[in-house]
Amino acid sequence: MSNIAALKSTVSGSGSGNSSPPPSPPPINGYPNGQLDYIELSDPEEDEHRLQYAYVLWFSQRQSGKQNNVQPYDQNLKLVGGFNTVEKFWAVYGHLIRPSEMALHSDFHLFKLGIKPMWEDEANKDGGKWIVRLKKGLASRCWEDLLLAILGEQFMVGEEICGAVVSIRFQEDIISVWNKTANDQNTTIRIRDTLKRVLNLPPNTIMEYKTHNNSLRDKSSFRNTDVFLH
Repeated sequence: MSNIAALKSTVSGSGSGNSSPPPSPPPINGYPNGQLDYIELSDPEEDEHRLQYAYVLWFSQRQSGKQNNVQPYDQNLKLVGGFNTVEKFWAVYGHLIRPSEMALHSDFHLFKLGIKPMWEDEANKDGGKWIVRLKKGLASRCWEDLLLAILGEQFMVGEEICGAVVSIRFQEDIISVWNKTANDQNTTIRIRDTLKRVLNLPPNTIMEYKTHNNSLRDKSSFRNTDVFLH
C-alpha cells in the first residue's frame, strides 16, 4: 500500500492531533513501484472465506494539463493491494479513500490476478468494456455495489469478467466493466443487464460497449476511460 494518493490517511489525518493512521492491509509481494510483471498473494487462512478468484487493485492519476506529454501508461499504474478472501478484501477496501474523495483524473482498477489493466493483455485483447457515465456524487456508491457484485459472482458469465475501472473526471465520473470476448453477444448483453441491475440504473440509461481493438485505434482518447479530448 505504498501509493499514498489512494489512502484515507491523506484526507483524514489533518484533523485532531491524536488520530492515528489506519492499520495496514494484508501485504502483497511484487516488484518495486507496483510493476505489473509479478504479483504473489499469501494463501488464505483456515477461517477465511475464499473468493472464487483472486484480485489486484491498482491506482492511477494523470496530471492535468499534460495530455500531450504523459509517461507510459503502465508506469502510471501503482499497486494498491491484492486479496483472495472476503476478509482480505475488506481489509484493503477499508484502508482506501472513496472515489468521491479522489482527485480529478484519478482511477481505481480492479482486475483478476494475472490480468493487467491494459488493452493489450492476453486476457483483454479480444474483449471490450461496458461504459457507464455517472452524474457527480454517484461514483462511490456505484463502485462499491459493482465491486461486491463482481466478487460475489453476480454476473454469472463464467470467466468472462476481467475487471472494472472507476474514473473521476471533471463533469462526470465513469465506471467500466471489462470482459474477455467482445464478439459473444449473449455474454455482453448479460453483463449489460446485470450491470444495470447492480447499479440500479434508470431504464433509459445510455450505455456504450467499446471493443479494446477500437480503443487501440482511437488516438484521441485517454487510454483507460476513452474520455475524449476537446
